[in-house]
Amino acid sequence: MAHYLVIVESPAKVKTIKKFLGSNYTVMASNGHVRDLPKSQLGIDVEHDYEPKYITIRGKGDILASLRKEVKKADKVYLATDPDREGEAISWHLCKALKLEDKKTYRISFNEITKNAVKASIKNAREIDMDLVDAQQARRALDRVVGYKISPLLWAKVKRGLSAGRVQSVALRIIADREEEINAFIPEEYWTLDAVLKVKGERKPLTAKFYGTEKQKMTIRSESELNQIVKELEGADYQVADIKKGERYKKAPVPFTTSTMQQEASKVLNFATQKTMRIAQQLYEGIDIKGNGTVGLITYLRTDSTRVSDEAEASVREYISGNYGSEFVASGAAGKENGKNIQDAHEAIRPTDVTRTPAAVKESLSRDQFRLYQLIWKRFVASRMKPAKYETTSVRIAAGDYRFQVAASKIVFEGFRTVYTEADEEKEETNVLLKGLDKDSVLNWEKFDTKQHFTQPPAHYTEASLVKTLEELGIGRPSTYAPTISTIIARRYVAKENRNLYLTEIGEVVNNIMKQSFPAIVDVNFTANMEGLLDKVAEGKVAWKTVIENFYPDLEEAVKIAEKEQESVKIEDEVTDVICEECGRNMVIKYGPHGRFLACPGFPECRNTKPYLEKIGVKCPKCGKDIVLRKTKKGRKYYGCEDNPDCDFMSWQKPSEQKCSKCGGYMVEKGSKLVCMNEKCGYVEAKKAKDN
Repeated sequence: MAHYLVIVESPAKVKTIKKFLGSNYTVMASNGHVRDLPKSQLGIDVEHDYEPKYITIRGKGDILASLRKEVKKADKVYLATDPDREGEAISWHLCKALKLEDKKTYRISFNEITKNAVKASIKNAREIDMDLVDAQQARRALDRVVGYKISPLLWAKVKRGLSAGRVQSVALRIIADREEEINAFIPEEYWTLDAVLKVKGERKPLTAKFYGTEKQKMTIRSESELNQIVKELEGADYQVADIKKGERYKKAPVPFTTSTMQQEASKVLNFATQKTMRIAQQLYEGIDIKGNGTVGLITYLRTDSTRVSDEAEASVREYISGNYGSEFVASGAAGKENGKNIQDAHEAIRPTDVTRTPAAVKESLSRDQFRLYQLIWKRFVASRMKPAKYETTSVRIAAGDYRFQVAASKIVFEGFRTVYTEADEEKEETNVLLKGLDKDSVLNWEKFDTKQHFTQPPAHYTEASLVKTLEELGIGRPSTYAPTISTIIARRYVAKENRNLYLTEIGEVVNNIMKQSFPAIVDVNFTANMEGLLDKVAEGKVAWKTVIENFYPDLEEAVKIAEKEQESVKIEDEVTDVICEECGRNMVIKYGPHGRFLACPGFPECRNTKPYLEKIGVKCPKCGKDIVLRKTKKGRKYYGCEDNPDCDFMSWQKPSEQKCSKCGGYMVEKGSKLVCMNEKCGYVEAKKAKDN
């Protein structure tokens, strides 16, 4: 009887796939990559056509030995690694490491771990796609030369084990640029004016928002402008000038891609991108479901396609019709808005069987697995449902030369919202009073509600919004978002606090070096173009070594120039007037992985260290002592009083020694401006140039 060997990546898949295949199949796992570039050297022979040098990964010897034994017994070997570039490369490395060239070897891939998909993949076995392998080799080689050439420069300049990376450095720059934008943001004052009106015959008052004049919308910029409008409205008659009724439709969302799943899981479930991918991997590889054994619950989790197979399409429509009614089934297929970088062998992320509802599998899943599966299931079902339909009413109220407005909407057909509502969907505004309102309604003014507001700076990036930005800019691919974000947080270049990502002091230093010495590496367009080139390699249109050939000489030149300049900018230990209480020497400022600190120069005999608190030359507005630059536990910079915790003064922006000439309050620096921190004042003036 013939004997076949199937090699998968993950041990978790072995059990799931084994039960779909007969007893003449042996299923084994490679536990991910088996070969890689050596850690101790560059591993790319730049003198000889950029040939990579691959070695067996430490600890993989025993796994390869077990696989070789099974290979000898097998009549055919099926390589069933993940269905993406990296999976294709792992299959190729297995081929080389197990010397499968003379063996009947086939590549199989499946988008979901189900009996039908696995059996169909064996029927459609193929050769390894060398274009996909080469695209992965090019990515690995590029990342290696960037990391191994630039990281030593960071060690020379900032000291200790820092690193640079092709995609991580761009992600860091995007966060740094946003931080600069926030710090330079000048809030602008504006006011809102609401008229509270009594409608004859109604008990509840009606609140109408100030719109402007009949011809144009107005923004009220100051209290004096507001007072002028209120004065002109004294004694005005309030009448219904116009009522518009209409309909609005909200389209069903498309099924999840890797990026949209990470974003929604972050917003709804508060999952970090890495956690989302870890749990999705478990759902894909297989969960032991009571009464069914081990079952793969979702399709492949690394995809930028929203396409769905014909079989899944028919199944979900039948499910919607049977459970919600035929009037809920969408007429056309939803979401053909595939991006330009699609590897369309993949589908969107969806349940492998739509009839396996979240409630049906809840007992077999952990809390987090259940929540993510429910999100994926609901999104997929909703994507094939009709749009939600709303009835809208907009009322324009005349008061002298001015106009006020009331708007309301009411849902008349739930459509996809029966199943799914998006995390950031705005709450629907309803106003029951508008029902009976017509042009003859009598309105009596009761009072004005006025409020002062200030425009808000752009929001700090969260993991979700950073993933969205990386995807929109074409930086990285579905498999790279989570590791990129994890790396910059682990290196402490970025701190994560209350979901937001903040630049740390060390992150600022690294970003400035990268911008100064390697502008191309941290250029968003350059990185996006590089991703486009890697896609062309995957399509067989560009040779992978050509990409490295065109990139490496420029990088090497930039490194040489930076090394020369490096000598002049190398940070020396700065001696301070702080005396070491253990040995009496003057302590020096050093750079560590978390930023600057004070250390005794007598190391290793004296190992005394303490936090470095840099005085900024400004007195605390609360107690008059010095303000110092501090850092949160996670490395985010802020300004606080040296007398903390007795004095609780703190500011995220740098305080100025100059007082506000309008109210006497303290001011902070925002770019080239000084802004008063008294909200009621908000005075802004240009920063004075310092005398030399």
